[in-house]
Parts: sequence; structure tokens; C-alpha cells
Amino acid sequence: MLDDLRDSYAKSGDEHAEEFLDWRRYSQRPYISATHGNRYVQNYGNEIGKSYGNYEQSGTMPEGSVFAKDSFGVSANGQAQLGPLFLMEKMSTGWNTASDDWRYTLIMPNGQVVGTTKGEGDGNVEFCIACHLHGAVDSADSVLFLPDELRAN
Repeated sequence: MLDDLRDSYAKSGDEHAEEFLDWRRYSQRPYISATHGNRYVQNYGNEIGKSYGNYEQSGTMPEGSVFAKDSFGVSANGQAQLGPLFLMEKMSTGWNTASDDWRYTLIMPNGQVVGTTKGEGDGNVEFCIACHLHGAVDSADSVLFLPDELRAN
């Protein structure tokens, strides 16, 4: 299934969609995320964003930090079905104060980019901004953290 994930998301042409499976995985296992369509997701981060592994003590992420969540659902007959890829990339200070300088991108399993902050389909990722701005109570940088029992060490 991992090869399918990589191949499907890579059709988007987004460089992060092609490489995220090579990044550090911060979740021990797939878990259901209500805010990501009640799908199973896993959390990944690139090397620049490695301070995420300090969780509540991670501080402000440096420019170039990128986090990814792949997703899948399971049908009634037990078949796994690929879901969207969710990306967030820390941009330069002042890039977009409304998103805390994060660019959110939503990529469907067929590679279609549904939306990107300050890009085509911008309105389709507004919910990402709202959730991260209001849900990140333990972070000063709109980053949400995994529950302790899901964190990979």
C-alpha cells in the first residue's frame, strides 16, 4: 500500500508528496482522525521540522518545516481505500499571517490538488487554517500534537 500511496500522491507534482514516506514518522501506528474525515492517518515530518519530536516543547518551527498526513479508510468488507494527503509547510515570516505563515495543501489519491493556501483552491483549505489556529492550544505555532500513546520515540 505504501508504493500505491507514493505513486498516487506523486501525480500531483508536489515534491513533498513524492518524498514524505522517507521522512521521520511521528505516529506509532495509523489512528483515526475525526478532523481528517474519520480516516486513518499517520504523521510525518521532514528533517527541518525535527523539533516536532519535542512535542509541547518544540517551539516555533523553522521556515522549511513540512509535515504530512497520509490517509486511508477501510470499507465494510475490509478493503483499504486511499484517502487525501494533507501537507503543511512553514513559509517565511509574514508570508501569510492569517495562517501563522503555514501553507496547507490537500492532495487527493489521484494526484489532484484540491487546494493550496494562497494558491488555486485556496478556499478548500481554509478549514485547515481554522482548525490549526484554534486547536493548537499546546503550541505557539499552530502545530497539533499526537496523544502520548500514539507518539513514536
